[in-house]
Formats: sequence, structure tokens, C-alpha cells
Amino acid sequence: MQTITFNSNNVSAYTFDDAHTLTASADSITTPTFIIGDMNSSNATIHTGTTPPADWQGNRYTFDGTTWAEVTGWVDPKVAEIARLRLEIDALNA
Repeated sequence: MQTITFNSNNVSAYTFDDAHTLTASADSITTPTFIIGDMNSSNATIHTGTTPPADWQGNRYTFDGTTWAEVTGWVDPKVAEIARLRLEIDALNA
């Protein structure tokens, strides 16, 4: 597997199979199916030959080239959205 991490904090934003070609330029990173406009050759690193955690999700883990670590305080976006919707429902029912 490959992962693309932000250089500033090592957060793993994307993973791809090793068979996919990823190309970093000064403006973006090109993948087989889309272009990542907020990551480029100066602010991100493409790591190859990695084995992400089984429960990997974008922005959940950091990867420093060797070690994976869960981001402190990470909250599953689905759980956060459910909590937000519950608050909205409660407000509407009040």
C-alpha cells in the first residue's frame, strides 16, 4: 500500500494500492482517479510499501515513514455527525 501524508504533521490523508501510480508536482498530487489539490510535492510525502492499520481512515493516523500512530483526540466523522444531528433534533423538538 501507499499513503500520502502531510509533511507538517505526518497525518495520513489517503491510501492507495501499490499498483497505482501517484505523481507529485509543485501544484498537486495526481492519482489514477482524481487530483489532490491541497497536497503537492512541497507539503506532502508519498510513502510506498506501507501496511496501514486495519481500521485506517483518512486523517485518523499519522505515519512517519516507519510507525503508525492514532491521532490524539480523533473522532470518527460519522459519530460526530450523529451527535450534531441529535442536538439539532433535540432543538427542533423543544
